[in-house]
Amino acid sequence: MDRREIVHNALDHKNTTPIPYHMEFTHQALERLIKATGDSDIENTIGSYLHYTQYWGWPAELADRPDHFKDEFGVVWNRRVDKDIGVVEDPQIRDLEENGYRFPDPDIPRLRRDIEGLLSGRGDRFTFMGFGFCMFERCWSLMGMENVLVSMISCPDELERFFDRICDYFLVLVDIALEYDVDGIYFGDDWGQQKGLIMGPEKWRRFIKPRMARLYGRVKARGKYVIQHSCGDCHEILPDLIEIGLDCYQTFQPEIYDIAEVKRLYGDKLAFWGAVSTQQILSRCTPEQVQQEIVRVVNILRTNGGLIIAPTHALPYDVPAENILAMAEVFQNQDRFF
Repeated sequence: MDRREIVHNALDHKNTTPIPYHMEFTHQALERLIKATGDSDIENTIGSYLHYTQYWGWPAELADRPDHFKDEFGVVWNRRVDKDIGVVEDPQIRDLEENGYRFPDPDIPRLRRDIEGLLSGRGDRFTFMGFGFCMFERCWSLMGMENVLVSMISCPDELERFFDRICDYFLVLVDIALEYDVDGIYFGDDWGQQKGLIMGPEKWRRFIKPRMARLYGRVKARGKYVIQHSCGDCHEILPDLIEIGLDCYQTFQPEIYDIAEVKRLYGDKLAFWGAVSTQQILSRCTPEQVQQEIVRVVNILRTNGGLIIAPTHALPYDVPAENILAMAEVFQNQDRFF
């Protein structure tokens, strides 16, 4: 059985041996790991079961503004203060009720090249196309977070129409991805805080859920898996996500969720990707403690499949190389640990 088949079994809630695993890195963490190991191909050495790329607007560096990037939606991201994605400078929409913003024409040839390049390197891995900043995040990147949240109360009808426009834009991209032999589609959209949703469950159900249902429905109609990334505490809407067709929730943060209870409540309907804390464990513990924690969470979550064991986010710069290697040792030698 190859890696792709093992992930399919996990998502279909079948017991799998080994349990599929994944690791991804910020460039700072990867550089540190390469330096520590001398292995320039360390990502392939570790051997993830997942293979994907993610679209979130193709930001291009501005020649006259170092550490500033402009995406195809016209949004300028300042990465001088945040080296990861960056922070938005000068939102495109100041007043939702009076704006002339026009969405760009999607660069379909570039999207096709990305997907074809992804598939050419898939090997035996579970392969999917990702769409980040696909709903709430796309909205706040264009309007500013406060403006979106205020608009949910001050001009909800206009905001719903704007969310519909965002959804229509992404449906075009999703339809193109579904022309190809991908295993699923991944949507990235952060809704959670450390406790609860940023906008609360009622507002999420009005503004976000119907549009995600349209996106999920398009994927499910083609018989593909739906994967949703959302950082933070989304426990209030896990039943909603299951209702509209979600197969796998990422990222499953053990410092936020009672993972045993969530597994008990939803583990027959929802698979989980994550569970190894980048926030508390990987950055703060010894290699031995890292391995003990992985064994603990796997023993809670492995029953009847439904698990892709992984760090809860791309590994940040503050995770020591020895902890990454300790995690990889468990992932690669599961018969010794479980």
